[in-house]
Amino acid sequence: MVTDMAEPQDRPISAVGQRPDADTRLDLYRMMVRMRRFEERAYKLFMRGLVKGTSHLGTGMEAIAAGAAVAMRDDDYTFCTYRGHNHTLGRGASMTALLGELMGREIGVCGGKGGSMHLTSTEHGAMGSYAIVGAHLPIAAGAAWSAQVRGSGQVAVCFFGDGATNIGAFHEALNLAAVWGLPVVFVCENNLYMEYTPISAVTAVPHPAADRAAAYGLDAILIDGNDVEVTYEQIGGAIARAREGGGPALIEAVTYRHGGHSRADPGTYRPSDEVDSWLARDPIPTYRDVLTSDGVDAAVLDEIEADTDAEVDEATTQAQASSPPSPSVIERDVWADGGAAWRN
Repeated sequence: MVTDMAEPQDRPISAVGQRPDADTRLDLYRMMVRMRRFEERAYKLFMRGLVKGTSHLGTGMEAIAAGAAVAMRDDDYTFCTYRGHNHTLGRGASMTALLGELMGREIGVCGGKGGSMHLTSTEHGAMGSYAIVGAHLPIAAGAAWSAQVRGSGQVAVCFFGDGATNIGAFHEALNLAAVWGLPVVFVCENNLYMEYTPISAVTAVPHPAADRAAAYGLDAILIDGNDVEVTYEQIGGAIARAREGGGPALIEAVTYRHGGHSRADPGTYRPSDEVDSWLARDPIPTYRDVLTSDGVDAAVLDEIEADTDAEVDEATTQAQASSPPSPSVIERDVWADGGAAWRN
């Protein structure tokens, strides 16, 4: 168990019971590097005025999304927040389509009409990024209920921030999931701040998700969200249990965003020593050190990084070459049949 939210301790016992194999470890590293490079490029494009609207980056939080994505089955469901670039990319959506969406281009995953806060790729099981805090938790429970009724074996994995634990929908979704034994894994990405306010300043318990699990008959699971193998093992174990009929799980993964809440936020309200401490625990160079210490050739990791850099450059070029959506599609994807004529 992690006992200090600011300084997570050593890795907890794996829910799976063993460390991932060599190929899976490289997949985890590759996934995190792709997420980091994507967010770095998104930031640069935003600063050039090419990203439409605001953006909320998950830089520093990649280990949670990567660990879960590698553990999931292709037909499982992902629900995430407006800080959902990493999660959507992790499920298989192309960098080109995601960058295109951020830039409001027709090549985007939502045709350029959704933007950074509404990334959705249902063909990859990415069932939406939700801008309303906590709104997607009951929807994830509904998707899990559908899977349960159909006997499909699918599992819904729902990511949310620490602030959502004080929203009514959090408690409603947890209660119903527990009562019905739904195949859903709720993952609280606790980055210590709900926008600009420390979660500890407005919450009655130290661990906003884990300390409330017992109220719904669930185990309190609190993990180091900056350790990608822990997230893979713990979230993967919960997914496996849910798939086998073991019901829902609530996991609190403690992490830290490297930047402010959004691109409009310099994050100056955070103590400098706190920021420095967490930057020193950056999940990607930390995991690279783990891999090389365990005998992985650094050249293999260098190649992963070089390939990712080339992928991001190509995706940027293709996305920028795409045109903005035509005004003629303004009513498309609004109503079930593509328009409002049926109302008349």
